[in-house]
Amino acid sequence: MNILLLVPLVIAMLCGAALKGSAAAQIPRFTAITVQTNKEVLLKFSAPTGLLYRIEHSPDLNSWHGLTTFPSTGNGATQYLDSAAPFVGQRFYRALQVPGGSLTGDHLTTETGEAVIHPVNHASFVIGWDGKMIYNDPVSASRFTGLSKADLILVSHVHGDHFDASAINALKNPDAVIVASRAIYDSMSATLRMSTTVLTNGQSTNFLGVGIEAIAMYNITPGRLTNHPKGIGNGYVITLGGRRIYMCGDSEDTVEMRALTNIDMAFLCMNLPFTMTPDQAADAARVFRPRVVYPYHYQSSDVNRFKVLVGTDVGVEVRLRSWY
Repeated sequence: MNILLLVPLVIAMLCGAALKGSAAAQIPRFTAITVQTNKEVLLKFSAPTGLLYRIEHSPDLNSWHGLTTFPSTGNGATQYLDSAAPFVGQRFYRALQVPGGSLTGDHLTTETGEAVIHPVNHASFVIGWDGKMIYNDPVSASRFTGLSKADLILVSHVHGDHFDASAINALKNPDAVIVASRAIYDSMSATLRMSTTVLTNGQSTNFLGVGIEAIAMYNITPGRLTNHPKGIGNGYVITLGGRRIYMCGDSEDTVEMRALTNIDMAFLCMNLPFTMTPDQAADAARVFRPRVVYPYHYQSSDVNRFKVLVGTDVGVEVRLRSWY
């Protein structure tokens, strides 16, 4: 793998124009690049504190794609680990300033623009795509402060770390669509039911240009079976601009999970005694082979062990992010 860090192309931009004022004298730039022993690339970045930046990558200096949008911490302390690097050839990087208020997180290129993946906490995350905000299992409205309200909300099951009716009421746009299982629907207020579509395992629908498939989520290990009985909750596969994203809900490594195909991004839970071990989750990832996998809902589980067990030999990129 060849890597070129384009320092001259690290340009501070705001809405396509050069910045003016004191910040303009502090041109953002990469300060270090380190190829790790596993061939991942650690980028260190220096820029004025409190501004938002976007790192992009390119294989050829012609087509550029977003890696991440992030707030600078200043003093050269901002860094990003490019865990996709082991799976690609030549790699170029550049950085641009983006407007304040932009959604931060990792980027996923789709046929209709980029999706931005923004972890919130535990099982909650947000995807911004095509001018829409998609919320997964939103819990505790205060954690979403500063984010645009939801246009589409996916809720996996009734447990309190996944379903929070007060948070949904506070975070949804007036015309937002909620997709949930029957058990969740039955526990909702009449007002929330009016915004909710029920999917059972195996059913699918489409809202706002987003394809949604309900995937069975349940426990399979003796002693855990009553935690999440089959048919009560949903994992989901959503399709955005031709990209398929799987969020497993609370599940073990079921036959339905292992049978998934063509998954671009997956969110796999782990934490005992409720869901999977890191070993189970890694084994499942090596079977259905998402292009990218995020461990989430992990609490004290060893996500570094998960990453080691997934390895790099089957083409699955593991992204470790801060969820707590």
